[in-house]
Amino acid sequence: MRGSWKIRIIIGLLIVAFGYFKYCSSKEINPYTGKEQAIALDPQEEIAMGLQSAPQIAQEYGGLYNNQQMQDQVDIVGVKLVNASVAKDSPYRYEFHLLADPNTINAFALPGGQIFITYALYSKLENEDQLAGVLGHEIGHVLGRHSSERIAETDFWQTVAQGANVGADAGNIVAGIGQNKLLTNGRGDELESDDLGVRIMMKAGYDPYEMIDVMEILKAAAGPSRVPEFQSTHPDPDNRIEKIRESIKKYGGQ
Repeated sequence: MRGSWKIRIIIGLLIVAFGYFKYCSSKEINPYTGKEQAIALDPQEEIAMGLQSAPQIAQEYGGLYNNQQMQDQVDIVGVKLVNASVAKDSPYRYEFHLLADPNTINAFALPGGQIFITYALYSKLENEDQLAGVLGHEIGHVLGRHSSERIAETDFWQTVAQGANVGADAGNIVAGIGQNKLLTNGRGDELESDDLGVRIMMKAGYDPYEMIDVMEILKAAAGPSRVPEFQSTHPDPDNRIEKIRESIKKYGGQ
C-alpha cells in the first residue's frame, strides 16, 4: 500500500510539472499592454471562436435589436475607435452588435473582436462619447486577449487539480485556489480594459471623462445593494473611476 501511495504521489507531481511547463511555454508579451501573459489560442483561433459563439450569445440576449439607425450608430462609433487606435493594426476582426435585451445592463466582447452591447445599457447612455467609452473598453478586452488568457489559466488549474487528485486526493482544494486566482485576474482585466479604453477614446477624439459617467451609470443601475468588490469579478465602480482618472492623466488628458 505504501509503494502504491508513493507511485500516486510521483504521478501526481509529474502531471503538475507538465501543466506548469505547458503554462510557462505559452507565455508571451502582449504588444498592446506590454504584459507577459499565458495564451491558449493564436489570433486566428480567437477569431474563429468568437464568430462561432456570436449567434448563440446573441440569442441568449433576445437577438439583435431591430433598429437599424441605432445599430448604425454603434457601428460608426466602433469603427471610428478601431481605425484611430492600435486596434487597427491588430489581427482581429471587429464587429459590433446591439442586442435586444431591454433589462440586462451589459456589454462584453468575445475573443477575436465580436463586441456586444445590450439595449438596456445603450438606452441609458447620454451621448456618443459614453458609447465610445463602453465600446473602447470592450475593444480593450480583445486587445488584452483576456479570454485566451483565461482559457490558458483554467487549463493550468485543471491540470494541477488532476495531479492533486492522483497524488493526494486534494483536487478540490487546489481547484479552489485556481478559482480565486481567476477572480482576481478578472478584476485586473477590467482595469486593464478601462486603461486601454481611455487610450482608444482619446486617440479617436472622444472625451475620456465620459467613461467616468458610464461608471456612474453602472453604479446607479446596481443600486445600494451592489455586490462588494471582493465577492465580484469586477472592481467596484468607485475604484474604477479612480483608475480611469489616473489613465486620463497618463495619456495626456487634463
